[in-house]
Amino acid sequence: MSRFYVLLAWAFAHLRLAAAQEDQACCGPIVPRREWKATASECNQTLNLPVRYVVVSHTAGSSCNTPALCLQQAQNVQHYHARTLGFCDVGYNFLIGEDGLVYEGRGWNTKGAHTGKFWNHMSIGITFMGNYMERSPPPRALRAAKSLLACGVAQGALSPRYTVKGHRDAQQTLSPGDQLYEIIRTWPQYHE
Repeated sequence: MSRFYVLLAWAFAHLRLAAAQEDQACCGPIVPRREWKATASECNQTLNLPVRYVVVSHTAGSSCNTPALCLQQAQNVQHYHARTLGFCDVGYNFLIGEDGLVYEGRGWNTKGAHTGKFWNHMSIGITFMGNYMERSPPPRALRAAKSLLACGVAQGALSPRYTVKGHRDAQQTLSPGDQLYEIIRTWPQYHE
């Protein structure tokens, strides 16, 4: 009888592993740092995964709607954060372009510099490249963000019960912009 339970436990473990590997394979494309020509990171503080929170912001700068423009914009954001503000790297874990692609910032494992000392150690910061006070990001950018969040859960970087917050919910700011803020407030994981 106990041999049956051992085999059953092994079968369930094998199925869970296969499902997890399949989930990871289903993650949408993330443009790695080397492809957008990021400079080397000097960051060394890791996140304790899985994190419970995702903070959504906007850069409030120029938008980009092609891979070439988004590559340049990701470089611009990194240059501003590292050279002007003195950060160890771009402050966000991920950047979303209007081209529908996700650009790797600090990634899943490294603590960001996106929402202040209280939030950075327990959240992933994703930013939409552009200003979303008066207009909304295109649907492909919103789909990319949702795919990224599902990927984070599948990879164990985000808690399955993660909470989405707008940048303005955590700090005194207009970010992520009025239009994007109204959109994320409709997401099931959003909590003020």
